[in-house]
Formats: sequence, C-alpha cells, structure tokens
Amino acid sequence: MNLKKITPSLSMLMAFEASARLGSFTKAAHELSLTQGAISRQVTALEGALDLPLFIRCGRHIELTEVGRRYALDIAPALARIRGASTRALAFYGGEGGQLNLGALPTFASRWLVPKLASFYQQHPNMVVHIHSRIGEYVLQGTGLDAAINVGVKPFSGLLSERIVPEEMIIVCSPKLLVRNPVRSIEDLFSFRLLHIMARSEAWRELATQYQINPRSALAGPQFETTIHLIQAAVLGIGIGLVARCLVENELNSKELVELPFKGLSAKRDYCLLYSPDKEGHPILQAFRAWLADQIIESHSL
Repeated sequence: MNLKKITPSLSMLMAFEASARLGSFTKAAHELSLTQGAISRQVTALEGALDLPLFIRCGRHIELTEVGRRYALDIAPALARIRGASTRALAFYGGEGGQLNLGALPTFASRWLVPKLASFYQQHPNMVVHIHSRIGEYVLQGTGLDAAINVGVKPFSGLLSERIVPEEMIIVCSPKLLVRNPVRSIEDLFSFRLLHIMARSEAWRELATQYQINPRSALAGPQFETTIHLIQAAVLGIGIGLVARCLVENELNSKELVELPFKGLSAKRDYCLLYSPDKEGHPILQAFRAWLADQIIESHSL
C-alpha cells in the first residue's frame, strides 16, 4: 500500500497539540489567541488530511482517540523544537544577541553565578544565558550545552578550561553552636556532629588525617546531596560544615556562620568554565568569558 506523503500545516498541528494537551478546544483557543471555532476547524482539517479520527466529540467535551493520543505524543517534541529554534533565532538576530546554554552545579550557580548575572545583562541586554543545573560532572557532547561550570582538576579531557575560583574548603558553623559548646581544639571539633556533602564524602576524613586524628571520628553525621542544604543545616546549628569558601561568603558576611580558627583543606580542585574548542569563537561565549574574567578580578580585589 502506498502511503500518502502528508505535511499538515503548522497551524493545524498547533491547534491539535494545544487541544490534546489541554483537553478542550476552548482552552486551546485561549492559549493560541484564536476563537473556539477556528481551533475546531483546524483540528477537523487535520483529521481530514490524515483521514484519521483524532478526537471523540461528546457535545462540548472532547476525548482523544488512541491514534490521537499517540499522534499528540509524537508531534509535541517537534513543535517544542520549532518554538525553541524560533526563540534562538530572535535572540541571535535581535542586535548584539545570542543565547548561551550553560551547565552549572546547583549551589555554585545560586551562590556565586546568579547574584552576579545582573551586570552581564547590563552589558549585553540582547544576550540570554540559560542555566541548566544538575549534580555531578557535565559532559558537553550531545547535551545541547555550549559550556559548563564544573569543579575538578585541570586539564579536562578534550575541553578548554578557564579557572574561576579555587575550592578552598573551610570549617564553618553557627555562632549559636559555639555559645553552647566552645571549640577550643581541633580534637573538640571532631566531637561535634559533622555535616557531609555526598560528592565530597572523603573531605572530613582528609581533614582528620591532616591533623593526625583517627579518621573513624570523621565518618558520623548526616549527608547532603547538595551543598546548599548543608549550608542551611549549618546555619540552623545542626552541625559543623566543611565547605568551599566561595559558597558561604554571604553567611560569613552576615555572621550567620563563622569560620573556625583551624586550617581547612587547601584547594586541590578549581571551579572552572569548560567548553569545547569548536565553541571558542562563539560570540556570546566570548562575551560571557570576558565578563567572567572581570568578575574574577573583582572577587579577588574584595
């Protein structure tokens, strides 16, 4: 059997997708700024073009047929890609513009990067930075990301990298905790509840070894998947944290946390901007890198 090559119009597909997703011609009409009658006509025209029933109509109610349900699932991602491509085109050609898809570790993004982004948009009002956050190492190839901010040791295989800030680990706690239980020695420290970051699960053990203390004393205590949750726990006086200085600057400045007078872990890793060599000439990445360099200089001067 020869199958007809059918290419429905975008207006038909958008009317159907919205109706299928919202379960109503009326709601679809409201979303697309059309009349209910126009939506109904577009869907009927699509059914005619496909020669398939996509909805069962019961008065004012509609219900997807099985083929309609499957069709809606198939076309929704395609329409989303079209919308995304259109947004990117508008951003890129709207003057000095473009968009950057940036991966960043959640706590670093919220504590260091996002608070500084206002100045980037002041310098580049037509550029857009989309921040994608997840825990763990970022792999750029095949992810749609243009660059990522990760923590690790240079060099990063197959990628160009630029150092942002060292991961200097310091010992912090709520001042309320010290009022109840003063810490007079490093041995006292290890008698407290210690807060652990899952991604740096060996940090307290390394510190114990550094001070020639039995590493077993560093194993107890709650673990947190994200550093931001550990910071919150430390502020609430739940225990003592060993965290990167750059992530707790606000709490140190506001006195919600205090740094204990013991040397933490020297920086063995750095937070770095990573990107593939083929992205090096990307105009918005060049602009972002230049802005980032200014932020690094400003941070060091404080």
